Order: sequence, then structure tokens, then C-alpha cells
Amino acid sequence: MAKPVKVTDAEFEQAVLKSDKPVVVDFWAPWCGPCRAIAPTLDKLAGEFEGKLTIAKVNTDEEIRWAGQLGIQGIPTLVIFKGGKEVQRLVGLRSEGAYRDVFNQVLG
Repeated sequence: MAKPVKVTDAEFEQAVLKSDKPVVVDFWAPWCGPCRAIAPTLDKLAGEFEGKLTIAKVNTDEEIRWAGQLGIQGIPTLVIFKGGKEVQRLVGLRSEGAYRDVFNQVLG
């Protein structure tokens, strides 16, 4: 079963912007309670959407370049990229159903 993949600043362009599938990037930090709260949901959805989209995790404590370039101001923030372009941004904690609905819309 697929799991979210850890992406570093060095890997971001190749793993996210040049991906042939949509990529959901979870900008998070270990000290962030809501970030930890959505982790099991994202694990589950990574398996559910395996082969259709990728869920990537960027630790904003360790990887600051892309979070800064994208203007991430609060975490958790999920940014969805399709064809190398941002198509959706979700800030804060949402329900599993809300994430699933947005992922399905992006796959449309």
C-alpha cells in the first residue's frame, strides 16, 4: 500500500513539479498538532489514490526553500500540483471526506 513520500527541497522540482501525476504536498512540522492529526488520514488516502496521485510530505523545519517560495504561512497546508502548476491549496485541518472530495475534483 502506498504511503506519503518525504520530499526535500533538492527533490521538490523533480518529484512534484515534473511529476506526470497530480501531487498533493503536505507542508508540516513535527511540533504541529493538527499536522500530526492529519497524518493517518493522508496515509489512508495515499493508499486509496495509489497510481492516481502522489501525496508528498515536506517538513518545514528542515526544508524551507519551497515553503518560502510558495508563501506557506500556516501549517498544515496542502498544496496540490497538476502539470507543475498549483491548482488547489488547503490550509488547516479538514475531514477525511473533505480531502477525498478535493482529490477527486483534481483528478476530475
